[in-house]
Amino acid sequence: MSNRRALVTGATGYIGGRLVPRLLDAGFTVRVLVRNADKLKDVPWRSKVDIVEGDLLDAGIVNTACADIDVLYYLVHAMGQKGDFETKELIGARNVAVAAKANKLSRIVYLGGLHPATGELSKHLRSRAEVGEILLESGVPTVALQAGVIIGSGSTSFEMIRHLTDVLPVMTAPKWVGNLIQPIAVRDVMYYLIKAADLPASVNRTLDIGGPEVLKYSEMMNGYAVEAGMKERAILRLPVLTPYLASQWVNLVTPIPRALAVPIIASLQHDCVMNEHDVDEIIPPPAEGLLPYRTAVHLALGKMQEGDLETSWQNSSVDGAPSDPLPSDPEWAGHRVYLDLKERDCDAPVEDLWAIIEGIGGDNGWYSLPIAWAARGFADKLVGGVGLRRGRSNPEKLRVGEAVDWWRVERIDHGNFLRLRAEMKVPGLAWLELTADALPDGTSHYTQRAIFFPRGLGGRLYWLSILPAHGIIFNGMAKRITEAAHERYLKRTQSV
Repeated sequence: MSNRRALVTGATGYIGGRLVPRLLDAGFTVRVLVRNADKLKDVPWRSKVDIVEGDLLDAGIVNTACADIDVLYYLVHAMGQKGDFETKELIGARNVAVAAKANKLSRIVYLGGLHPATGELSKHLRSRAEVGEILLESGVPTVALQAGVIIGSGSTSFEMIRHLTDVLPVMTAPKWVGNLIQPIAVRDVMYYLIKAADLPASVNRTLDIGGPEVLKYSEMMNGYAVEAGMKERAILRLPVLTPYLASQWVNLVTPIPRALAVPIIASLQHDCVMNEHDVDEIIPPPAEGLLPYRTAVHLALGKMQEGDLETSWQNSSVDGAPSDPLPSDPEWAGHRVYLDLKERDCDAPVEDLWAIIEGIGGDNGWYSLPIAWAARGFADKLVGGVGLRRGRSNPEKLRVGEAVDWWRVERIDHGNFLRLRAEMKVPGLAWLELTADALPDGTSHYTQRAIFFPRGLGGRLYWLSILPAHGIIFNGMAKRITEAAHERYLKRTQSV
């Protein structure tokens, strides 16, 4: 196995980001194909992998990435995307199939979703099934592992269960809470993915994978409640809650944005269980057995309490959110630009000021008028945005590409500079830059710059309408961030 070469697509995603270090530990040489290499800037394994930047829609790039590869992991899917994502997914799958065949790969491993053998599927489930069919017909031995609800710290399914249960002591729920689900721990998904690389060439098929228990969704919620030290929830089933209405409800009462809630809920309209158990003969279960649901929940909660989230749904790309970086000279690039600049000297050393900056958002908040931030986040949720409750993966450290509430880390120079790109619904493009500079006397200087590119007349009116609030919020934010840095410095020096 030490001579195996693996290509991982979707390496910045929830599953791919966990698989790469485990492949390295198993002795694989790993190459990753990612659309934005900057997202890997701060991951611990970046220097250990070969990075190819590009898109699955580019056949030439895919062919280059497949050169000298033995096993390809296809972990890309359009979770949360709108529009004609099916066509794009099929083009990407065909490009991979052709490149894998041309480069004589020995195996493709695909992670798809459990779905009923008959009946109408949602667009997302149908697309995932079609991608699997294309790869299975590629002429390269392929195994399409089909999993249902994946339970692990930071997984979308787990976070939806967690927040619905935490928030609602009595829950009015759609009829699908009575459907049967076969959840699987993310640890066991990793096990199957790695073992699949060793399958003989004669194995070219789908394999259903799942944990040892079949539960109702309501039982999963109450299983979580027990592990979290809460009372079991009373759940009232309402047949009038359609998938669309249910997704709106999930969007409002959990941090899961509507774009991600829709495909999850669509998949729960059917029983989500294994249709066959052939995997037990082809890939024997782990020696210690598959994790029961409540054990998986217990481990996930432990990881969260320790702040040890390898990957998280929070960092998934948001469909329709701006992704272009801030131009180095916005006005020269032809943009109408509005700026809000605040600067303050800080009595603390730069390391303390930077610690406050890098810890901003999530449970630490934004250091100014929390009610105003919460109201803006709720308004964003109402129109289908990500809202303010998306939080952050780690309370102290940030990496490029990570989410921070309704922002995305676009650039970070650790110890000095942070740029956040807005992903909330606004009539334009917005960024927030926070800078910590050391001064000769051992203190520091704080710079805060909000940047807005309005879109049309609506964008300009939006900026003018929020100017009074910005004056209060951003002034208070700069003042309290520097004060918090000074308090941190005093606490740190007094404890020595």
